[in-house]
Amino acid sequence: MSRLLDVTGGLTYEQTGVSIEAGDESVERIRDSVSSTQRPEVLGGIGGFGGLFALGSRFVDPVLVASADGVGTKLEVARRTGRYETVGVDLVAMLVDDLVCVGAEPLFVLDYVAVGHLDPARLAALVEGVAAGCRRAGVALLGGETAEHGGVMRADDLDLAGFAVGVVERGRELGPARVREGDALIGLASPGLRSNGYSLARAVLAPEGADLDAPAWDGAPVSVADELLRPSVIYAPAVVSLIEQLGDAVHACAHVTGGGIVGNVVRLLPEGLEATIDMESFVTPEIFFEIQRRGQVSADEMTRVFNCGLGMVVAVDPGVVDDALAYAGPGASLVGAVRAGERRVVLR
Repeated sequence: MSRLLDVTGGLTYEQTGVSIEAGDESVERIRDSVSSTQRPEVLGGIGGFGGLFALGSRFVDPVLVASADGVGTKLEVARRTGRYETVGVDLVAMLVDDLVCVGAEPLFVLDYVAVGHLDPARLAALVEGVAAGCRRAGVALLGGETAEHGGVMRADDLDLAGFAVGVVERGRELGPARVREGDALIGLASPGLRSNGYSLARAVLAPEGADLDAPAWDGAPVSVADELLRPSVIYAPAVVSLIEQLGDAVHACAHVTGGGIVGNVVRLLPEGLEATIDMESFVTPEIFFEIQRRGQVSADEMTRVFNCGLGMVVAVDPGVVDDALAYAGPGASLVGAVRAGERRVVLR
């Protein structure tokens, strides 16, 4: 049996940039936030080596669906302003809104936070944002990990990422195979940038040294920081409601994230069909026009990078349009249709 050396007064873990005590304090600070997201299927609580989730017998032939994502460079705006309360909502939105695009009911989320220096108060704000997103989405925050990368990341650097798991009954998956010529396209509104295109948005609106407390545009009632940190809408509950109410009349979904309208709506199309989107059928928030004005960004580049006010597009049977608009809730509109043609998105 080996025995450690009897050495005292030497280098400590905390001296290298990692505080075990701060980690323990952080766990206690986030305990209530995590508990607030629990679902009946969750077994156990925070602090275990793994999160337990009992799928139960509700599904005959369940298929698990997983997604992974991060908040991206929107975190840089949070760092510069010291406002960390909402970016966790963005993480949940990016995760669960991908799951519903294949018809899955989101079940749980796990997060990963990497920091240069672990500030328990800052971590608590981050995780409460994740928990708030989970409550809105109806999913459990099943667990996560916090890593303090002293000596590698700067003290105030951070990254926030995670993954989510959902479930769909085999044979009920949404996707291009269900889409037909004549399908209607229902759009769900996005009042802001959500969490995409921020490298371009920051370069235009928030270069280093810019006043983030200045009005977002001439006469704006909100600041640049307010607009850039506007939390993402979480569309998963609305899409799950559509599926529950309309069943097989819901054919496919496109979550409009990186790649913009053009790069994402095409993903719900099979070969031989094209999607037409009427850009006048939904509201484009002023922040997108401000990015265009300040950065002289072309319309093509805008729709290739940003959602431009259209956060989710759902292909449905044309006979259920009125019901789909009602079940999708406020901000839903008929934005286009599917027709025969080359597999592409045509903006009008």
